[in-house]
Amino acid sequence: MKTLHLKASVPGDLETAAQILRRGGTAAIPTETVYGLAANALDPQAVAKIFEAKGRPQDNPLIVHVSSFEEIAPLISGTDERLKLLADNFWPGPLTVIMKKSDKIPAAVSAGLDTVAIRMPSHPAAREIIRLCGCPLAAPSANTSGKPSPTDAERVIEDMEGRIDAVVDGGPCGVGVESTVITLAADVPTILRPGGVTPSQLEAVLGRVEISHAVFENLRKGESAQSPGMKYKHYAPNAKVTLIKSDFATFERYVKAQKKPVCAVCFDGEGKNFETAVEYGAENDKAEQARRIFEALREVDETGCEEAFVRSPEPEGIGLAVYNRLLRAAAFRELKLDFGIPVYGLTGQTGSGKGEVGRILTERGFCVIDTDALAREVIAYDRVLAELKEMFGGDIESGGVINRALIAERAFSSPGNTARLNSVMHPEITLLAAERIHLAEQEGKKAAFIDAPVLFETALPVICKKIICVTAPADIRTKRIMARDGISESEARLRMSAQKSEEEYTVKSDYIINNSGGIYETEKAVDEIIREESL
Repeated sequence: MKTLHLKASVPGDLETAAQILRRGGTAAIPTETVYGLAANALDPQAVAKIFEAKGRPQDNPLIVHVSSFEEIAPLISGTDERLKLLADNFWPGPLTVIMKKSDKIPAAVSAGLDTVAIRMPSHPAAREIIRLCGCPLAAPSANTSGKPSPTDAERVIEDMEGRIDAVVDGGPCGVGVESTVITLAADVPTILRPGGVTPSQLEAVLGRVEISHAVFENLRKGESAQSPGMKYKHYAPNAKVTLIKSDFATFERYVKAQKKPVCAVCFDGEGKNFETAVEYGAENDKAEQARRIFEALREVDETGCEEAFVRSPEPEGIGLAVYNRLLRAAAFRELKLDFGIPVYGLTGQTGSGKGEVGRILTERGFCVIDTDALAREVIAYDRVLAELKEMFGGDIESGGVINRALIAERAFSSPGNTARLNSVMHPEITLLAAERIHLAEQEGKKAAFIDAPVLFETALPVICKKIICVTAPADIRTKRIMARDGISESEARLRMSAQKSEEEYTVKSDYIINNSGGIYETEKAVDEIIREESL
């Protein structure tokens, strides 16, 4: 298919686009939010071309675009005075309203739901094309499904060249994130997707307005998507994205602690602190962040980095929309490093007795987080297991049972395989550890201790105020491992030989506990640290 390149500023080009759409074709058109991939909303065959071009799941509903309020009546069932209130205050503009649909709306547009999402864009070229077509247009974002939405024609062409009939270049989009979606088909008007119209603006017109839980988390089991942007991972570059909530100093330390090249996505003026960075607006300018975030996510892939860490915006005003898009780009991987209690690292060689020190700390009322236990949890996550299967073979799971021994055999067969395992597991363990720290804070714990035998192979030291290393002579460690794991002396020594030397642990630690004596001496050493840290 040849894609025709048109310009909104060229006389006759909007009519050409309308002709293409009237005969059942597809055209990418500019709106004030992002570029939309349009087709006749009342023609199921034309709508099917949108899904085909984007690779979009069929159960993801589309938004119907109109050029005037009078065009809405045939598309909805019944009336609602709140719709007129919203139209008078926010249309034309970046607001989508969900209502009960009429029989005119094809099932392909509504994803089989009994509702339809409608909006009136403020971009003059978009409204003129709709007027010239003489029919409403279904138009999701004009990008490959799941990728960052395009905010200029060049990015549309990157994704859609040869897949659609035409692209209309109307310049850069002014808002930069998709429209706010609010449903009136609920007991209380509910925001399903934040956008250019903020919750406070809607409350000023409607009174009470709720925000769906799906703005902040994935859909729950059995829950269907009532709006675009709810069900699937969206807006994501090819690179793996993690959202970081912290001050800049912590963000910088965490990014620089990574064991491979990564991209820092940060606010203006912060990028100079990193080897590879993309900036997406001033920290206090939410509107600018919205305009630039999708372009920034596309630029991440142009850096060649396989992983990106994004400094989280404040979810206020239109910043809520930016935050929502980043959450979905990150597949809800959000690392909250804004702890209200001190965090300590607890490490040491196998058999040194970290577990005993952890037990003492637990008895003293502190939170002790066992990363080995966390590893057993995260390995069962769908996203983690899928990556591990791709790395080490689908047979690591059978009948819903994960063969951890087989994973270990393959992962530890070479340093490269071990590094691949760690690249998947360590970030997930860190995410879960951070959740446990925040939970400990809510429970009133004075401090949290992260028990991690491979602490220094991760970025966890960045979040630790101090690090405690537990040591013991090799002969004592050997006996402990044999008793603990029921293995021979030669097997125990083989495991010990695979670890770093004691010096490599102690040189990076703030406190050393020699755990070769009795329990009294160990408790005394732990209590001395507690006193020194004023815990």
